[in-house]
Amino acid sequence: MSGPPPEAGGTKSRQAEWSRTPERSNMLALRVICWIAIQCGRPLARGVLHLISVYFLLFSPTPRRHIKRYLFRAIGPNAGWSDGYKLLHAFASTVLDRIYFLRGRMDLFDVKVQGNVPVEAEAQAGRGAFLLGAHVGSFEALGACKHQSDCPEDLRLAMLMYPDNAQQINAVLNAIALPELRPHVIALGRPHSMLALRDWLDTGGLAGLLADRTLSGPEEAGQQRGSSIALPFLGAPALFNDGPFRLAALLRRKVFFMAGLYAGGARYDVLFEPLADFSERITNPEERERRIRAALESYVTRLEALCRAYPYNWFNFHDFWLEDSV
Repeated sequence: MSGPPPEAGGTKSRQAEWSRTPERSNMLALRVICWIAIQCGRPLARGVLHLISVYFLLFSPTPRRHIKRYLFRAIGPNAGWSDGYKLLHAFASTVLDRIYFLRGRMDLFDVKVQGNVPVEAEAQAGRGAFLLGAHVGSFEALGACKHQSDCPEDLRLAMLMYPDNAQQINAVLNAIALPELRPHVIALGRPHSMLALRDWLDTGGLAGLLADRTLSGPEEAGQQRGSSIALPFLGAPALFNDGPFRLAALLRRKVFFMAGLYAGGARYDVLFEPLADFSERITNPEERERRIRAALESYVTRLEALCRAYPYNWFNFHDFWLEDSV
């Protein structure tokens, strides 16, 4: 891809396209895989994933096209069908493993956690913090830090999300989750979202947000609106939104990068890294804008490095670089 992407003002509808894409999930199929996972165990359930991965690779041309474009950027022009299969199998694996994470079966996994101490310090101090990730790896794997021997048991994590997307899979997984492990969700796009988020942070809660699909616009009440900015990402410009960082600056919190990366088999690598510190009031508007832009650039840099180190963990199956109209 050469040249800059389309102007941000003319791409808002296409940026938001992922949120209006109908779910491919079938409720009966989801219930069947949940039953197999719970009744037959993980080894047998993982055998079914091969069929699922091959099916989507063969019969989902639009996601396949977007996956191909991503793989060419992440691992090079030699990426082929086998790489597409590996990515889809990794995605299916993380969806399956969500069942076990939500049922407290941490004994099935080898999870390595790095960088969690500063995050826990903010929670224990009652300040709370933002954890910004992406549609990379597994969000549920992040809960593994609560099972570390030196981690406080009362660590609380909420997910900021648009609940109208992926309703079927969330409904099924919430139904099989243990009550104490059911994810706490703060819904974005609601009139009282901001107040709920502020109260959660003020009691030491952590707020997780997948910041690679942030929507903006007047209809998205409840989040700090931001601007879409074109930044270099995997060799080509892509649009990212600075709204999450404006929200953190408004609520004066620290921001950490988070990722729960699938490393194959039963292995996950959970990473936390400091991104920005907005806990002090910034009175100079120009300085605030500079720091927000620097935080967004740092986020994109970390995300790119992650995609190159764990190329099969990218689960954005839409037109991320807005190339379909080029």
